Amino acid sequence: MLRVEELRKTFEDGTRALDGVSFELQRGEFVAALGASGSGKSTLLRCVNRLVEPTSGRVFFDGQEVTGAAPGRLRAMRRKIGMVFQDYNLVKRVSVLTNVLTGRLGYTPALAGFVNYFSTAYVGRALDNLERLGLLDKSYQRVETLSGGQQQRVGIARALMQEPVLILADEPVSSLDPASARAILDILAEINARDGATVLCNLHQPGLARQYARRIIALKKGRKVFDGEAGAFDEEAERLVYGPV
Repeated sequence: MLRVEELRKTFEDGTRALDGVSFELQRGEFVAALGASGSGKSTLLRCVNRLVEPTSGRVFFDGQEVTGAAPGRLRAMRRKIGMVFQDYNLVKRVSVLTNVLTGRLGYTPALAGFVNYFSTAYVGRALDNLERLGLLDKSYQRVETLSGGQQQRVGIARALMQEPVLILADEPVSSLDPASARAILDILAEINARDGATVLCNLHQPGLARQYARRIIALKKGRKVFDGEAGAFDEEAERLVYGPV
């Protein structure tokens, strides 16, 4: 359902973030992308849905090419690709519910979205998603009043509003304490199992990757250096990716 072919990204300052990365994801997989800071993990996810334009290479999603897609076609494909951000990417001064509803902007006429008008059905769906994530009682609070773990759950609820078949989670737990991190990964695992959404999740911690993912893809200096079952990512693989352990 996702195919990446020889993806490369070189930034204007000459930094080579991705250097010929290729892989395929099957529907329903939970895959962790591992690597040290600067390995290219975040750039990879952002190139998949073209938040960052790749320098070369091709990306296919559900049989359609993402790279080179015209704006209208790209918008249609992005509707089914949920993004969960490290820094949450929420509007802090508005309500939790309003933030969650923005997940339907890809399905909403531009003028209605501009004035934050959403149908009763969309509001009901947003409240259902907040209840699912244990935040129903926070629906009308400002996002800025929530903890980091709660804000990340708001971000996931927003992604669920897209009814995604693919979730790209970019370091979703790096800013959280261990208990909150596991709670967020439990939620992503539940969405993967219950909804059948494919999950590609960037992580720093090999232990968490082995616990939650069935497959690990590891990057080092923009190159793919490991791609296999999570249980096969052993100490030797860790040394390859991170140096001595």
